Formats: sequence, structure tokens, C-alpha cells
Amino acid sequence: MSTASNLQVLYEDNHIIAVNKRSSDIVQGDGKGDKSLCEVVAEYLTKKYNKPGKAFIGTVHRLDRPVSGVILYAKTSKALSRLTTMFRHREVQKTYWAVVKPDIDPAEGHVLNYLKKNSKQNKSYAYINPGKERKEADLIYKKVGEGDHYSFVEIMPKSGRHHQIRVTLSWLGSPIKGDVKYGARRTNDNASIHLHARRIDFVHPVKKETMTIIAPPQEDPLWDKFLSIDLNRR
Repeated sequence: MSTASNLQVLYEDNHIIAVNKRSSDIVQGDGKGDKSLCEVVAEYLTKKYNKPGKAFIGTVHRLDRPVSGVILYAKTSKALSRLTTMFRHREVQKTYWAVVKPDIDPAEGHVLNYLKKNSKQNKSYAYINPGKERKEADLIYKKVGEGDHYSFVEIMPKSGRHHQIRVTLSWLGSPIKGDVKYGARRTNDNASIHLHARRIDFVHPVKKETMTIIAPPQEDPLWDKFLSIDLNRR
């Protein structure tokens, strides 16, 4: 779990801070007593700049607890307002990596389906057709390599629905490794799932510069294999 002392900061300026979320981090408090990543980042900023009070930190998007990768926070109210608007208007592009089993067919595609959330189960269900309480979900994916037992997939969601990538890959018959909620046969030892927010592309909310922030995955043989595949693609 991340702490103020071991927080992996990917980028920081006067307006925003991007950190690499560990799969054990929770983005915002859930009432169970675990310190949220938002609190950890605020504590980090307070200590770094010797602030007399608690540092301002604004959450603009989230990742599920078992998911790792880049998370962007606002350090000012101006940046928070602008980033929130950008996410709402789908002006921010996120790229994810996933390890799936056994394979994915077709090897690439554009999936448009409709998701319905069951709040009691904290789970979403995918449907081909629209319907009551179903929300349109849109993503592009591409298989980029394979190992002995798994395939490596890059995903670019065009919408931000609840558990969108997890339920859609399962719907395609390719559940994410460790994601027993969506069809994986067994959990990972550390309660993570092999889904990583690899990259985020956006226009800086204040500087108006094009930004790309990349998060390295946690140490793991399968993520190491994915990294080697990615290097060979360049």
C-alpha cells in the first residue's frame, strides 16, 4: 500500500500531480478505515511543502482497488474544475494493459455494448441492446502478444462506465487474470487483478500543453513480459 514516504510520483507541477497507484490502494475512502490514496497524496504534499494545514487535493477520476496505474489529481480548484469538465466531455484518453486467459478473439476490435450496474453486488452486466438503466459503453482493444498461458491486450476506453473493461473482456470470453468477479478461475495471491492504467493523454488544464504520463507496472513476471513486448513494438 502507498504511503507518503513511498508514493511513486510520475509528474507534478503547481496545478496537478500524477501518481502510480498500487493494486492495494483505494482511491477514496470507503468507510472501512483504510487510508485512501487521496489522503496519502495530501499528506505527501503537506510534508513536502511544509504546509501549516492539510494540502488541497481534488479527485478527478478513479481506478478500482485491485487495479494499478496512473491516477491524476488536481492541486488547485481551477485545475479540478477544468479536469472534471475534460473527463466529463471525454477529452482525456486513457490506455490500459490487461493480461487475459486464454486468448481474445478477434485479436482486435471496437466494442459497443450496454452496461447495467448492480449496486448490491458492486458488479456490472453487459448487454448487446440498450434497455432500462443500461448505459452505453465504448472501447477499442488490441492483442499485442501472448505467453504460454495468457494473452496481452491493450485497451483504450472511450467511455468511463463502472467496471467497463473488466466486464467487457469477460463478455468477450477473455476474463482478466485474477478477476474472479468477472470469470477468472482463481484470485491472484496479492488480491490484485492484471489490469493496469498504463498511460493518460490530455491537455494540461492551465498550461494548455499536450501531456502524456506513463506508469510502469508493478514487478511481476507477466507485467515484465508485457513490457518486453511493448519495447519490441516500438
